[in-house]
Amino acid sequence: MSEEIILNADPRERTGTNKARVIRKIDGMIPAIIYGDEKESLNIKLRLNELTKASQNELFYTQVLVIKTGELEEKVVLKELQKDPARGRFLHADFLRVSKKTKLKVVIPVNFTNEEDCTGIKNDGGVLQKNIREIEILCLAGNIPESIDIDISELALGQSIKLTEIGLPEGAEIQGLTEETDQMVISVNAPRAEVVEEPLEEAGAEDSSDDSDESTSDGDNSEEEGS
Repeated sequence: MSEEIILNADPRERTGTNKARVIRKIDGMIPAIIYGDEKESLNIKLRLNELTKASQNELFYTQVLVIKTGELEEKVVLKELQKDPARGRFLHADFLRVSKKTKLKVVIPVNFTNEEDCTGIKNDGGVLQKNIREIEILCLAGNIPESIDIDISELALGQSIKLTEIGLPEGAEIQGLTEETDQMVISVNAPRAEVVEEPLEEAGAEDSSDDSDESTSDGDNSEEEGS
């Protein structure tokens, strides 16, 4: 797991659309809410610079975050980050409380390792076909991986790896995955044969020659008819 992303927050007493505008414009902060885990919802406001920096990290959208409000510390995952569609400004953020035992659906990027040592490429000149770049898994909040790493060093020409064959973190699963719904993640295919087209100049030259012959022949016939 990577280092935790930490956001500092202040309690938010003002609620409602007009109050939210005041928080954004006057306070220079972003209204947010923390809910779930059978606890009372907590209205907070976040520092704009911290939220902006955190949102630039891909892990912000998939990992467990820490929000500190005074001495209170909440472990959460982002549920929704609202933006102004015209200006791109942050409007509001929703966070869901989690515990280590909370199971979450998260989309994790797939990372293919040892491509340069792949047998099918190195020995047979094969070409990789990557069909899946990210996978949605159900896993414990305390065990969310940064990526799903797939070693393809031993993958030979004509071979592939399917979803049912990849390793997942302990306690994680791909919901609804069966032999019938299984999908190919990556494969090593034979390179496509190059098709060399015949030059068209010769054919054009032959056509011109034929036209010339026909023209000459027509001229000869005309002379014969005239004589």
